[in-house]
Amino acid sequence: MAADSPNIDIAPFIDHSLLLPTTTPKQVERWCEEAYRFNFASVCIHPCYVKQAAQLLHNKNPQVCTVIGFPTGLTTSAVKLYEAQEAVENGATELDLVINLGWLKAGKSEEVHQEIATICEETGKPVKVILETSLLTDAEKKLAAELAMDAGAAFLKTSTGWNGGATVADVRLLKEIARDRVGIKASGGIRTHNDALDLIMAGATRLGTSRGIDLLRQRDRQEEVTGD
Repeated sequence: MAADSPNIDIAPFIDHSLLLPTTTPKQVERWCEEAYRFNFASVCIHPCYVKQAAQLLHNKNPQVCTVIGFPTGLTTSAVKLYEAQEAVENGATELDLVINLGWLKAGKSEEVHQEIATICEETGKPVKVILETSLLTDAEKKLAAELAMDAGAAFLKTSTGWNGGATVADVRLLKEIARDRVGIKASGGIRTHNDALDLIMAGATRLGTSRGIDLLRQRDRQEEVTGD
């Protein structure tokens, strides 16, 4: 499939992610510089680095994205809300929120919905709701997606990357469920330029990856070989 779409520029799809537990301020500075230089959609960093990223990207195109309840989603709703509000105060313009999978699997749909809705309403920022699709059945994916959209999510996001990554099948499923009402973010395990193209062709409107630079270099090497 990717071979049929050689002219897609993947750079504007990329959330340039730096979510290692060993992340340093110097790395955040580098990631912000790269996000701006390569025209990535955003830089996605831990909450403690939001203020730094916001200062570095002030008046520049990349969004400042951070994660909420990452990576398990099992902090309390009050803690998630505070984390989200503080992130916005510090300059975050997009929020990637991990849902409480335990609640979802236990049938606590109202609690899942309320948590997402409160964060969407109180922050007023685009929220990408992380479903962690590798841990869900198709029925649970559909339920989680519907709850997220009804609660005001701007994107459905496949994964944190800590429990498996995005698949073409999951992106297609989420696109079918979403019916273009919200964006689809594929995240985790995107290792090649062709992987990225396949996910975009399946319906992804954002790609979460720490390998954005490498993916673009792979594209350049392919073009050199083909002469395109």
